[in-house]
Amino acid sequence: HLAAMENNVLVAVEVHKRWDPIYSDARDRIRQLGPFSYMYAYMSQPKHQLETFKSWAGVSSDISYYLNSHHIDFHEWVVGSSARPTSVTALASKGIAQSVYDMNCEDTITLTVQWENLSKDSSSGTDSIGDGTGSGGVTGLGTAVYTASWVAPKSDVHSQQRFFYMGQKGEVTVDQAHRGYSIADDAGGYKSANPLFMKYTPSDGKFAGQLGYGYRSFESFVEAVGLINAGAATPMDFDESLASIASTYRTTAILEAGRRSLDGKRTVEICYDDAIDPCRPSRLV
Repeated sequence: HLAAMENNVLVAVEVHKRWDPIYSDARDRIRQLGPFSYMYAYMSQPKHQLETFKSWAGVSSDISYYLNSHHIDFHEWVVGSSARPTSVTALASKGIAQSVYDMNCEDTITLTVQWENLSKDSSSGTDSIGDGTGSGGVTGLGTAVYTASWVAPKSDVHSQQRFFYMGQKGEVTVDQAHRGYSIADDAGGYKSANPLFMKYTPSDGKFAGQLGYGYRSFESFVEAVGLINAGAATPMDFDESLASIASTYRTTAILEAGRRSLDGKRTVEICYDDAIDPCRPSRLV
């Protein structure tokens, strides 16, 4: 982050759920539901993807970094500066990657994360969804369970994606994979389509996926870079609208703590030493 700031460079993560219209609407509704209480999220891809990812799966990354990152970033985006993760305990399933593809990596990874809610006074931001009645301290606790797998069976969708979120005043459930749009034909069988992510079917022979959130996540980054290069904006101007390196500290901390938890077979604590920004992790222990 410091290197990016020194060089006036925008660094962002391609976590496209921020552009999914259902997730975006859910985020705004969740912010009316009071402090965070509980979240469960699941995302998967079919096991043949292991062959596609064989060069790096279990070598330079894992399934949690690859898929859990999307829902964890969404969670961080939702709560803003009103909550922070404090500990991560990871569990994993193994078997298919090793026996079928000769890959030394986990099939499925689950992260159980303890969060703590903060009063508005404890944050330098203004986007808190806490009750704001405290004097700058912890006002409550929340629990999140994020699961990611790349050994799912072939099904009606390429990727199962869903979450349940409960605030202290209400709850939200989203099933990204099934949106009431299904297709069946002799060649591909039954499928649940999601053109909101990417419209792969051409319109009149031309690409027509520009409105999909899988496209718009890249488009937004490119447009931001153009404004920065033109001197009309700075990288910091996009810390809220993009998943910039400055706004994904907690997501990175959770993912890395999960990896260390698996490797060390222990719970990993996330510590905060920054008095100015109490939501910025400083170290893992």
